[in-house]
Amino acid sequence: MLPLTDFTVVDFSQFLSGPLASLRLADLGARVIKIEKPDTGDICRQMYTSDTVLNETSTVFHAINRNKESIALDIKDEADRDIIIKLIERADVVMHNFRPGVMERLGFDYATVSEINPKVIYGEISGYGETGPWAKKPGQDLLLQSITGMTWLSGNEGNGPVPMGLSIVDMFAGANLSSAILSCLYRKAMHDLGAHIKVSMLDSAVDIQFEAVTTYFRDGGQLPQRTAVSNAHAYLGAPYGIYKTRDGFLALAMGSIPFLGKLLSCEVLTDFTDGEQAFVRRDAIKDILGQHLATQETSYWLEILEAADIWCADVLDWNRLLQHDGFKVLDMIQQVTMGDGFSYATTRCPIRIDGQVLYSDKGSPKLGEHNQKIINELYG
Repeated sequence: MLPLTDFTVVDFSQFLSGPLASLRLADLGARVIKIEKPDTGDICRQMYTSDTVLNETSTVFHAINRNKESIALDIKDEADRDIIIKLIERADVVMHNFRPGVMERLGFDYATVSEINPKVIYGEISGYGETGPWAKKPGQDLLLQSITGMTWLSGNEGNGPVPMGLSIVDMFAGANLSSAILSCLYRKAMHDLGAHIKVSMLDSAVDIQFEAVTTYFRDGGQLPQRTAVSNAHAYLGAPYGIYKTRDGFLALAMGSIPFLGKLLSCEVLTDFTDGEQAFVRRDAIKDILGQHLATQETSYWLEILEAADIWCADVLDWNRLLQHDGFKVLDMIQQVTMGDGFSYATTRCPIRIDGQVLYSDKGSPKLGEHNQKIINELYG
């Protein structure tokens, strides 16, 4: 039995952050009912992130909305509003990720919803919180990465600001909301209390950088300095980074510089000492190390480094990763099927409970696919 079996989530959210949170709840056993706008639905259905389309809908929608139900309702229509109210009456969780003020205008803000269902767990994600000069701005991942300093941590010093290649702020905001919902569901079970949860992408983007921000304050307000080559962390010394080899790339984490010099037969590195030099002179060290590592294949270096218990790794692309036994044993890819029979491969929930891998073969819903089923349950 999954932990959230028999729990119902009414989900108004769209695009990434909110649907990521409800996906996690669905994988843990909750019934997630997406309330979508008729005709267009979740904006993510048509917001293509590549030239790959699955079953006439964007790939990203399918990836984060599997294992859910969809009901298409016009919030401004009185009959449809009655359906929404009945859903809220039965819900354990209601959630959305609209900008501040939107749900108030629609009449389904926390104050209104808690009157309908006083014990409800009401969760919301905003871009920048409810107050301040940014409150009404669009909460989009790249924009959040850009204004929170995050883009000055990736890439080499001369690259300028470099964003991460994933919607990392959306992901962490969604994870924060799902963990808060889970904690409040526990409190409700113990003390019979509802909750109003607020998460902002801005808070989440700053929180991701907890290590860098703490170091910034301790360092007298000095901005992070990336290395000129092989940067992987603005606050870590050499050898931390990724280096080109004769046939690929090699990742190196922490390690003693003079020891690496002896181990790799790079005598110049033995002139450097560990500690402060590994940070202050990291550009010079990384440059020397990079030139040396380029003389042999990745497998050659891995054999030497792994035998000495040095933290290192091959740098794989997805093609090589998917063929590796280390990945295959995880069984992270599952096949899911939509209501119309269309199947696609996607990732599974990464959580295991009591040794059980959390698979679900239910694909993403067609817009309004479950209207009749849900209406029959409410009025039947």
